[in-house]
Amino acid sequence: MAKDIEVGVAGSLTMIALFSAVTLLLRSFYKRYTRLQNRDESHQENEGKD
Repeated sequence: MAKDIEVGVAGSLTMIALFSAVTLLLRSFYKRYTRLQNRDESHQENEGKD
């Protein structure tokens, strides 16, 4: 009942595009998260010095 399905070039390009998009999104969210964390830490340090 199992059939061998050849993915071909179109499937390979689709997977490359999907993985690239996911990688870019994860990197973007990680950079945003670390930037917010650094901003919160510096904000708390500045409040303590007043």
